[in-house]
Amino acid sequence: MKPIILTLIGKDKPGLVESLAQKVYSLGGNWLSSNFSYMAGHFAGFVEVDIPEDNHQILIDYLHKHPHLTIHSVSADVDANQKSDIVEIDIMGNDKPGIVQELTSTLSRFNINIVKFESSCQSAPNWGSLLFKAHAIVAIPEGFHLDELSDALENIANDLVVDVDLR
Repeated sequence: MKPIILTLIGKDKPGLVESLAQKVYSLGGNWLSSNFSYMAGHFAGFVEVDIPEDNHQILIDYLHKHPHLTIHSVSADVDANQKSDIVEIDIMGNDKPGIVQELTSTLSRFNINIVKFESSCQSAPNWGSLLFKAHAIVAIPEGFHLDELSDALENIANDLVVDVDLR
């Protein structure tokens, strides 16, 4: 067995995930994890499957011929020697152009790896503008001081509320 990571995108319609899951199962594979989203009429996602190495090419050929999805695949490499702690970060404040760039730049400056990042903008009727919300799961180096990260994120804008929790 060898893991493969798949990225998927296509116009949304019922049965897309089922067609992929059925093919993985028929090739003796195991669906390890996935993350899917619907955005502007399109379906997008990531899937990690474990599949017998002899069936990798059969799966890849099937994926390239899928009529409704554009799919890319890569063999998964797991670095078991990497040591880090997992931290959850919740951020909320007025939306402004470049806020995601500023947040990710701050994380990069501290050499922090983003494991998962979700963001959205919602109407904030009392403020007359959009409210930006983000939830990030990040891997920090061992011994890293969370206060430094929290301060740096809060300094991006005077209205940002940042909550940083070690998992």
